[in-house]
Amino acid sequence: MTTGPRRPKRLRRLLIGGGLAFALAAGGAAAYASGIFSDIGDPTSFGKVEESAAAEDVRPGVSMPTGPKAAFVRTYRMPDGTQIARTTLKGPKSGFTGDVWVWVPKEYDDPRYAKSAFPVLISLPGGRGYPKNYWGTGPGLGLEQAVIDGAKAGKSLPFILVMPVINADTKHHFDGSDIPGQPKMGTWMADDVPDFTRANFRTFTSRDGWAFMGSSSGGFGAFKHVLKHPDRFKAAIASGVDIVPDSPLWKGNTQAMDENNPEKLAEKLIAAGGPDVYINFQIGTAEGGRDKTEKFMQEYGKGPVHTRLQVIQDGEHNGKSYVRGMREGSLEWISKVMSPPTPDPGVR
Repeated sequence: MTTGPRRPKRLRRLLIGGGLAFALAAGGAAAYASGIFSDIGDPTSFGKVEESAAAEDVRPGVSMPTGPKAAFVRTYRMPDGTQIARTTLKGPKSGFTGDVWVWVPKEYDDPRYAKSAFPVLISLPGGRGYPKNYWGTGPGLGLEQAVIDGAKAGKSLPFILVMPVINADTKHHFDGSDIPGQPKMGTWMADDVPDFTRANFRTFTSRDGWAFMGSSSGGFGAFKHVLKHPDRFKAAIASGVDIVPDSPLWKGNTQAMDENNPEKLAEKLIAAGGPDVYINFQIGTAEGGRDKTEKFMQEYGKGPVHTRLQVIQDGEHNGKSYVRGMREGSLEWISKVMSPPTPDPGVR
């Protein structure tokens, strides 16, 4: 076999090394995206500016983190540097243990807001909603980016997004409720998750800083919790929702179902004369259920129950359509009824 002259050893080493470097560079972006070389999966924390706010400087209506601090693991970084992180919460009141994802806006760590509370949007998924919450496992649906863009445009408040699982297993729907004999998913979402949020973040002491959003079964949980606990939560964005509880786990327990039925809860709230709650329904033109939503609005959207419908043209029964509806009006609407963070004029 005839061969050409061999390259000098030093040149061969350079070529081999260069080829290896090129291969690493070519795969570097994919490796980083997959978490091999990134900080995804690393322990992380929020609220680096809070230590600069002395206790005597706490503003009225602001609840500073009470602790204990949760152990967060970073799951994603947004282009603006903000992060989505996950922790496991053992619910003291519900007895249920599940994962919670959190995203905090860039303003939260701005020194100008070190003494300010931030509004919270508890974001509930549809489907099984266990063992993950699809709003928090990545940016694909665009919820976090919608809040970033809305805040930048002055159309949305910079909400803290808290994204818990909503069911206790992959087999059953629990209607976001304490179904007798089952895990207390209603207490988990209405008590444990807000308590966890207060333990870790600067929040408002009043309900003006607390709201829900959700899609499908998560949308049911969102507007049901606002109607059931109007003293704690003020508003909800409810997309593609069920109107009444329908889990087979109720097994005909009418009294318990009525205590978690939005129609019954709305009747009770109207009869009591308040407090006022605000529910923004979203429905796509390519999905069903609009008739039931409009019927609820017609019958119960009065007195202290304020309702609005965001129709999403060509919208389907999925998260991407619902985030588009939020961009097209629902985020701006809910931002007008919630309390905003307030910067300290003396800090630049």
